[in-house]
Amino acid sequence: MGIEINRFQGEVDEELLCPICSSVLENPLQAPNCEHAFCSACIHEWLSRQPTCPVDRQNITPPQLRPVPRILRNLLYRLQLTCDNSIYGCSAILKLDALESHVQECEFNPKRPVPCELGCGLVVPKDELKEHNCVRELRLLMQAQQSKLVEVQAEVAEGKFQLQEQKRELQLLKDYMLAMRNANPSLRILADQMEADEVRRWAETLPKARVLRWGGMISTPDTVLQAMIKRALSESGCPPHIIQDLMENAHERRWPTGLSSLEIRQLNRRQYESYVCRRIPGKQAVAVMACDNGHMNPDMILEPGLIMIFAHGVE
Repeated sequence: MGIEINRFQGEVDEELLCPICSSVLENPLQAPNCEHAFCSACIHEWLSRQPTCPVDRQNITPPQLRPVPRILRNLLYRLQLTCDNSIYGCSAILKLDALESHVQECEFNPKRPVPCELGCGLVVPKDELKEHNCVRELRLLMQAQQSKLVEVQAEVAEGKFQLQEQKRELQLLKDYMLAMRNANPSLRILADQMEADEVRRWAETLPKARVLRWGGMISTPDTVLQAMIKRALSESGCPPHIIQDLMENAHERRWPTGLSSLEIRQLNRRQYESYVCRRIPGKQAVAVMACDNGHMNPDMILEPGLIMIFAHGVE
């Protein structure tokens, strides 16, 4: 399984030949005690049939094989041989360590990938180019892509089903906790903490936002705009029990005293830069959550948070 001797230039020392295939050693390994060297493929195939050295019959197993000494590897690397594609016209003479990279790029390599020039854009082995049929290959490619798409769609459908089941089970758990909370004060504290943790986890999934133009704030959004923001909140995974509160807090009539009028907002404008804002996906709007803004004055924040909508200026 090694490299044929007739491809090498000049004489090849016997110590560089594999005792099994009689060819020049390829990826050589040696026995642990007697140090006889063999092609890696040759010795592994031999040992799969009998666990002995092919030369002196000493017992060996595959884990005992080890790389040959550096001096032997250097002798192999100095050998010069013809390219694998010499029968196709390549006249290159190379050292063993340069052979693999040359063969891959050799212009005479019949298996070298080349692009089809007839318009399909596919890359095919050079020796298959004459038989290449663009329409047939594109049809096969399309069929493979369609099969893959069907598999992906099935996986997505299964994922959606599992997600719905998890949501249903979570809702049952929430309903149970709500019922227990009303009956047991200690469970009421636990349920409140679970809800707060859920809000915090959701808020952390939203990217932080920077408001460039606070003057572009829409303090009295109309019904259509509020519906768009509400849908975006729901699609982002916002806990359902706070969506309505957040949307009511999107209008200045529900804002805290520090934001209750245009005049007061102008006086407190410098404090805006201290807000930790979360971008509502796909919208010029931010969520200013109480869990992110414990450092703000009480008159600048609401539970569970504020929704601020802008005409522009959010990044």
